[in-house]
Amino acid sequence: MTAICLCYEVHEPYQLRRYTVFDMGQNSIYEDDDHNCDAMLRAARLCYLPANELMLKLIRRYGKDFRVSFAISGTALDLFEQYVPEVLDSFTALAQTGCVEFVAETAPHSLAFLYSRQEFDRQVQAQAARLKKLFGVKPVTFKHTECVYNNDLAAAVAELGFKAVLAEGTDQVLGWRSANYLYQPVSAPELGLLLRNTSLSNDIGLRFSDTAWPAWPLTADTFASWCHGLADSADVINIINDYHVFGLRHSRESGIFDFLEALPEALLARKDVHFATPAMAVKQFKPVGKMDIPQFISWEDESGDLTAWLGNDMQKDAIHALYALASRVARSGSDELRHDFDRLQTADHFRHMSTKWFSSEAPDRPSPFGSPYDAYITFMNVLADLEMRLKRMNL
Repeated sequence: MTAICLCYEVHEPYQLRRYTVFDMGQNSIYEDDDHNCDAMLRAARLCYLPANELMLKLIRRYGKDFRVSFAISGTALDLFEQYVPEVLDSFTALAQTGCVEFVAETAPHSLAFLYSRQEFDRQVQAQAARLKKLFGVKPVTFKHTECVYNNDLAAAVAELGFKAVLAEGTDQVLGWRSANYLYQPVSAPELGLLLRNTSLSNDIGLRFSDTAWPAWPLTADTFASWCHGLADSADVINIINDYHVFGLRHSRESGIFDFLEALPEALLARKDVHFATPAMAVKQFKPVGKMDIPQFISWEDESGDLTAWLGNDMQKDAIHALYALASRVARSGSDELRHDFDRLQTADHFRHMSTKWFSSEAPDRPSPFGSPYDAYITFMNVLADLEMRLKRMNL
């Protein structure tokens, strides 16, 4: 039987306020509380609460025949707890059904693996422990920030005890092979590698509201027919998207909620198709081969690389300056410094500095700054104040 694996990234960042040189050394209030509160109230109203309510409705309707997975960042959990605890309650209700898998990632949704293995391990272990405490099950699947992946990451994930890892099924990685099978990383044969079906995922994630798209308006029956067309030559079809597709990237008026409600029935109409979570898939299927991915890949645009976060000198300067402070922050023993340092690692800060994407950023994840340069200056001012605090501790 062919498995349909639905997985959604649930991430919200803490946005920085306009922190100037006149603030440095005077106060260490880095985040824009008003903006963060407003953004979370809007996201909860338009996306999280109605989407989770619908997911729960589908589970009650189909029982164990419907499965879904969520990769929730630590910053999203923090924001839910701070501003919209009812959203966290709705995820808890989903967890209690036994039909949901919670996938681990780095707590601050960071790129720490590229710069500090110690930071990466600490963040992943902290997030895994938090997910277990909140939802009662230790995560066994890992998805890195924005599906960033390579051979070294797979080895690290295996060392941390995970059984499965998610990655982007880019053409340059796949070649003649299909994303719709389970693979083994060459660096960690004991780990199951599940690759995102880029085309089907983007049909929902990017193209659903595009009235110029030939397949618009996309119906559940049409999408199910595409999946059914692959079923005879596929073990597992991984459809991985940002949870913002529901209500934020695609408005309710686009029909996205109606599409989701109709999708399970349309897919399950074929008896050899079923829903599974990543953990279920790696138990159900045998790997068809090994996958060698030495270069970093991600799910960002057609390039599938790291240029969304590390594509210009501002981004590189900011992230190198940040991780240059890692050992000093660790030696400080200060929970407050550690908290601020972790929040500064969130990948969104570097995305806001991108000149590549400035003219076409996702409307559901806009930059709070007028330009990439403004984002860079603000971040470096905050980092300068953080270093002042370390110097005051003789570090």
